[in-house]
Amino acid sequence: MKGLLIALLTPALLIGATTKNKVAKKPKPVVIGYVGGYRGTVNTETIAAKKLTHINYAFVNVEHNRAVLTNITTDTVNFKNLSALKKINPDLKILISIGGWAWSANFSDAVLTDTARAAFAKSAVDIIAKYNLDGVDIDWEYPAREGEVGNIFRPEDKVNYTLMFAALRKELDQLEKKTHKKLLLTTATAGFVGFLETTEMDKAQKYLDYINIMTYDCYSTKFAGHHTNLFPTKAFEKSRNADEAVQAYIAAGVPAEKLVMGIAFYGRNFKVTDSTATATGLGSPIARQQFGSGYTFIRDSLLLKGYHAYRDQDAKADYLYNPTTKDFITCDDEWSVQNKCNYVLDKKMGGVMFWEYSSDKKEYLLDQINYTFAHPGTVQDNIGLTSVKVPAANTTVTGSK
Repeated sequence: MKGLLIALLTPALLIGATTKNKVAKKPKPVVIGYVGGYRGTVNTETIAAKKLTHINYAFVNVEHNRAVLTNITTDTVNFKNLSALKKINPDLKILISIGGWAWSANFSDAVLTDTARAAFAKSAVDIIAKYNLDGVDIDWEYPAREGEVGNIFRPEDKVNYTLMFAALRKELDQLEKKTHKKLLLTTATAGFVGFLETTEMDKAQKYLDYINIMTYDCYSTKFAGHHTNLFPTKAFEKSRNADEAVQAYIAAGVPAEKLVMGIAFYGRNFKVTDSTATATGLGSPIARQQFGSGYTFIRDSLLLKGYHAYRDQDAKADYLYNPTTKDFITCDDEWSVQNKCNYVLDKKMGGVMFWEYSSDKKEYLLDQINYTFAHPGTVQDNIGLTSVKVPAANTTVTGSK
């Protein structure tokens, strides 16, 4: 009888052991797209819901120490239409993003005291409760730093930044108990290392699901260079880069799996004064700068207008230069996005995010993100701006690697 019992139990034990020994599936990298609702009604028919995991709705303002829908008429329509995308992708999460470059002036006041933080947190969570959304994203640019001229900032912001997330998480937890629905708390953070000096990211991260590092707008103000490069360039001595930021966040105590790499769906334009040092414009002195066009326009139009495409292998960044007009354009393209996505996989980061959806209407970069994540480790050299074919009459303006 004893032998029979052992014989009967053994298969069950083996099955249990086999089940326990199964390797847990790795979570898929997130693909977070910021969608600009501040312009008015969003045409959600142009959004490929299946290519995204999260949409961060930009932006909700901060007024009188509260999160406020400044454009409530269009915001309401946008929330309804964005939520309808879940019929296409049931796993899609919709979050409100509070702040941004233009609406970060009042964060410092809104989180200055326990009472203010509690009221601010409630006002933010009330919005997602009312419109049945999935979470809150905070884009404070920047704690204890001015950001846009005129923004209120204080040394106390460093600690209050952490306490703000604690208050938000508390409110979200209370709403979770009522709705039985997982609610997210994320933040967009600066891609420069100095941001870590005026925050407590090791403490703040405990309340956060994802930390979206804005690894773009990292350009020099003196020399034409990349604004969203993965690694430093050798064109001049010091240049910010995504790898430097990621390594600094990890060293500061943020788990890699919570870090999300930023991708720019737009370019930055520089007019250079002298390109004698380099025929490609890279590293030349800057006369003036401006926000550039979206990637679809850059890819489809500019190689037809006298621009050459070049590749910086060190920085893992392509760029454009017009030697006649001395215009230099820096942007992400398919090749740089491929490198960033493979880096994310290699470092076991949470995924990628991008600003902003409508800047790449043909979804060149979004398609590359999805392709690279679906084919880990794949390296394609014949993609990006240097590989764009132009009509024979314009062959003199095609780029070289």
